[in-house]
Amino acid sequence: MSALPPPRPFSGYGLGLRREHYRHFLDTGVPVDFVEAVSENFMVDGGQPRHILRQVRERYPVAMHGVSMSIGSADGLRRDYLLRLKALADEIEPLFVSDHLSWSRIGSFNAHDLLPLPYTEEALDIVCNNIDMAQNVLGRTMLFENPSSYLALPGAAMREWEFLAEMSRRTGCALLLDVNNVYVSAGNHGFDAHAFLQGIPADRVFQIHLAGHSRGSELLIDTHDSAVADGVWALYAEAVARCGPVATMIERDDNMPALAELLSELDRARLAGVQAAA
Repeated sequence: MSALPPPRPFSGYGLGLRREHYRHFLDTGVPVDFVEAVSENFMVDGGQPRHILRQVRERYPVAMHGVSMSIGSADGLRRDYLLRLKALADEIEPLFVSDHLSWSRIGSFNAHDLLPLPYTEEALDIVCNNIDMAQNVLGRTMLFENPSSYLALPGAAMREWEFLAEMSRRTGCALLLDVNNVYVSAGNHGFDAHAFLQGIPADRVFQIHLAGHSRGSELLIDTHDSAVADGVWALYAEAVARCGPVATMIERDDNMPALAELLSELDRARLAGVQAAA
């Protein structure tokens, strides 16, 4: 288990830093407690200008959220990626550095997607070894997010929430609870979303994501292109009642609405947090 200290608790409400709203965050006072930036957007050649993130950081706390660490890769992590991520984190001094419990890369192959893991002891060993490496290089305790999934791999020795709990226990990592992903995966695989919330270690949840999804012909799809669904709001209220007030963020990546619409959703999250704590 990592000897690194846990992240500092933070209980504010935030939005994703998206190009469409840069000017709002830089030129006006947006009523948020923090913003979340996609790490890779600011750490690769040809990505979004880092000076934008530096300027935003002068006004708001920032959480860094990665999409390509590939913590489940059987051939290990890429050290050059970790060093670039560390350089960005050291410069920005974020609230949290997070990524996903998934894999996207093996050898020279990169799926550019968040692919599911088998919930086996072998996969758990690989993930924990990779988390230990990532946290040691970064010098920080990371958060890992439960992914949405559309395929249940065979041979599972445990449920997803059991995997997350043991992963956190072994490595000392924290959790980013994506409530929409719980809702989507529960609908696709038929497990009990309430059992998921009861099964994860509440004291290791430091951040929550809320987002919208779409309904395909057979599956729910985590699209981040619509408002948070009523069923997800109900599950969020349960999550806050169990985990307490933690940093909560609305994710929107497509079909981007006006900033006022996202702030209205964020107000609903604030109200749910107040009601759950009452």
